[in-house]
Amino acid sequence: MLPALVLCAALTQAADAGAQATGEYGTDLARVYGVYQLVTAIKEECDSRHPGLRKSNEAAYAAWKKRHQALIDELERRLTALIRGASTDEKDYARNIGKYEGAMLQRKQEHKDAFLAQGIEQVERECKEFPQYLKSEDADLGKRFTEELQNIRKRK
Repeated sequence: MLPALVLCAALTQAADAGAQATGEYGTDLARVYGVYQLVTAIKEECDSRHPGLRKSNEAAYAAWKKRHQALIDELERRLTALIRGASTDEKDYARNIGKYEGAMLQRKQEHKDAFLAQGIEQVERECKEFPQYLKSEDADLGKRFTEELQNIRKRK
């Protein structure tokens, strides 16, 4: 069982696209879920900064999310179970969930800030290319994180 503070830190780290699977349940879970959060953050920033692209990006994101919905649901169930396992009782669980959700919102903002730090022209280019990215193998969480998902699924 992970202490709640360590758990929150592990679950809110950014997914490093170049990193290898660690074999550590919480770390691998955070990496895969972190990419889902990153994709969502980019979509939100593109919607905000380039409303003219919103319709095409929303359609592509909705299709991407639909393809990944079973995996996203699985990851969220596992995250909830991990937090519950690190909690001593319901009150502690509620506190830990609150810490985790706050940390995830902060991390999502960090993703957005890093995305915007690329500069106006790069952000616009990436927002225009976002629908194509969501159709690519790089955006396929099952293929991109095969080893991590195998490690994660070893734990029932």
